[in-house]
Amino acid sequence: MSRPLLIVVSGPAGSGKTTLCASLMQAHPQVIRRVITCTTRAPRVGEVDGVDYHFLTKEAFAQQVGQGQFLENATVHGNFYGSRIADVAKHLNSGHDALLNVDVQGAATMREKAKQDARLAASLVTVFVRVSDHAELRRRLTGRGTDPVDEIDRRVAAAEWELQHAGHYQHVIESGPREADFAALQKIYLTEKQQHA
Repeated sequence: MSRPLLIVVSGPAGSGKTTLCASLMQAHPQVIRRVITCTTRAPRVGEVDGVDYHFLTKEAFAQQVGQGQFLENATVHGNFYGSRIADVAKHLNSGHDALLNVDVQGAATMREKAKQDARLAASLVTVFVRVSDHAELRRRLTGRGTDPVDEIDRRVAAAEWELQHAGHYQHVIESGPREADFAALQKIYLTEKQQHA
């Protein structure tokens, strides 16, 4: 039996990483569990607390950070995001692979912590989904219909900085059609499972 993996997927807003993560879980429902992360941003239409995110107040988030409950946390687009140690551990301890969709700051924190934590280092697999064409990224963000123009502008600008961090990841997917992106992620996952057997 292979050791459980902690699969960390990052990429700019609009890169399709959320859809990719959902597709990977659908393909391996018995094995992969999504780590529900925490955020202080307001829920979008249809999002459910405890299902999409753990929606916290800034005060509650700061308190949990102070108590050392987070494996990683960062400020992204003016809101706090983070992954709690307990939320990751419950999946790994039960023998499931844990899947996390985090920003580049969070992934960097995990890589640093893995240098001091042998178990984390043995399970961590990092994947960056890169969209190098800014026009394509803007088209995807606009197509979602969830953000105003100024927010889309901010996210496209942030993508420039995020793309500079792709080289720190073990795997990089050059984003194209959804099916191709999923095939690439699936291949990475299955290869890593074999190597961790």
